[in-house]
Amino acid sequence: MRTDGLCACATVDKEYPARVAYSLLSKILEDFDSAFPNWRRESRNEALLWPALDEAVVKYQDPSQADQIMRIQRNLDETKDILHNTIDTVLERGEKLEDLVERSGELSAQSKLFYKQAKRTNSCCAVV
Repeated sequence: MRTDGLCACATVDKEYPARVAYSLLSKILEDFDSAFPNWRRESRNEALLWPALDEAVVKYQDPSQADQIMRIQRNLDETKDILHNTIDTVLERGEKLEDLVERSGELSAQSKLFYKQAKRTNSCCAVV
C-alpha cells in the first residue's frame, strides 16, 4: 500500500521471483495513478476497465521477459553454457593434436629405421 492509500495485490506461485512481482505491482500502481488521476473520487459500483492491467499481466507471465535483470541473467547463463561447450571442444581438439604429434613422432622414427634398413640392404648390391 502506498502512502496515498492506493494498493495492489498479486498471487503467484513459489517459483515466481518476488522481486519481479513487486516490480509488477509498482508498475501497475504508477500506471493506474497516471491513467486515473482522480481515482480517490471514484464512486461507481462497476469495475474500472483498464486494458493496461491485462497487458501487464500477460507481459509478466514470463518473468525473464518482463524483468531486465532476469533477462540479463538468462543471457549470461546461456553464454556460460556456450563457453563451457567451446572449452570442452577445444580441450578435445588439444587431446587429438597431442595424439597426432605422438603418431607423427612414431612415424618419423619408423621412417628413419626403414631408411637405415633399406640403406643396409642396398649396400651389398652395386648398380651397374
